[in-house]
Amino acid sequence: MIIKVCGLKYGENLLEVSQLKIDMVGFNFYPSSARYVDQPLPKINQDIQKVGVFVNATTSFIEEKVEQYQLDMIQLHGDESLDFCREISLTLKPVIKVFRVDKDFDYDPIKDYAFCKYLLFDTATKDYGGSGHKFDWSLLLQQNLETPFLLAGGISLEDAAILKSFSHPSFAGIDINSKFELSPGLKDPTMIEDFIRQMR
Repeated sequence: MIIKVCGLKYGENLLEVSQLKIDMVGFNFYPSSARYVDQPLPKINQDIQKVGVFVNATTSFIEEKVEQYQLDMIQLHGDESLDFCREISLTLKPVIKVFRVDKDFDYDPIKDYAFCKYLLFDTATKDYGGSGHKFDWSLLLQQNLETPFLLAGGISLEDAAILKSFSHPSFAGIDINSKFELSPGLKDPTMIEDFIRQMR
């Protein structure tokens, strides 16, 4: 079970969280976000994959951040085209493509994103980025999804038991963010450690 902690912004906090048994950290490079990273960050354990989160960014901007922060993966959270996602995947780093889900979501186009390392399903909102709200995860159980996917969207400490029982052959992990914060971008390591303990 992959555990990804997204929206880390502060160096000391990143070092604290990276001491936990997590698999990925996410850095937000969407300038409109309260979790936007605009400063150098310390090096962390190489076993933890560093994911850059982008929203409708240019290729040159993504390249710049990949180099500056030594990113391992690129998470595309906007309205990026299929061709753009494929090009980024081929020329830069493996891609996590985000899809914002509601009851009317069309799953049919997802089959074209098989080149992605992971898909990530988040709650549909009018704005980009996380909402802190859940969508109906059971909607995914009805779908034949072959690419490994992560779940996001308002996941909290209280969801551990439900997530442990969530069963889909392509369910690869969980993306946590705002429900584990002391303030935007500042995570609570104790809460995260408790969540990990319950999940594993």
